[in-house]
Amino acid sequence: MDTTKSNSDTFNETQSLQVIKEMIQVSQKKLKNDGILFIVWGWVSFINYFFCNYLPSALTTPNQIMQIVRFFRVALPILGIAFTLYYILKQRKKVTTHIGITLRYVWSSLFISMILINLIQFNVLQKISFELQHPIFMVLIAFATVLTGGVLRYRLIIFGGIIFGLLAYISSYFALQEQLLIDAIAWIIAFIIPGHLLYSKR
Repeated sequence: MDTTKSNSDTFNETQSLQVIKEMIQVSQKKLKNDGILFIVWGWVSFINYFFCNYLPSALTTPNQIMQIVRFFRVALPILGIAFTLYYILKQRKKVTTHIGITLRYVWSSLFISMILINLIQFNVLQKISFELQHPIFMVLIAFATVLTGGVLRYRLIIFGGIIFGLLAYISSYFALQEQLLIDAIAWIIAFIIPGHLLYSKR
């Protein structure tokens, strides 16, 4: 009787591990398709930080070009959010795993945390300190990226998130203009490159 119980426990443990392994494999396969989100947000953020923020602050920019730049500063994030919502709603009809749902909560919490940080800054300082905001936001993004890579067992995403965090710390030693450049570089390393590699393997 004890032997039967032991065999049953072993079978259940083995079965549970197999289920978890299959869930991770399904989520990894889905992430290869979701690599498009890494690509979209990588390019949206890179263009926004480098072309729409860093270059205009580093170079003398005519007013007509600045009007176009201001338009893209607002339009790019809106397009990124619109595409993300469309993609998520489209993917809801397909296979959804607990890991996938967990990661949605991670990134949704990140977005809400960013909003709360700005509100707290404004309440305490009566203004938003962008020199403080950028490194903090980068740390939050690095945390979510490493967590995503860890859950899905993707070393490339983990390394990208770690580098993102290190660049966040480095950027804290510089003024806002240099922070924008470092931020743009971080998005290339942690999102654009892994996103293209993941999407190419789908």
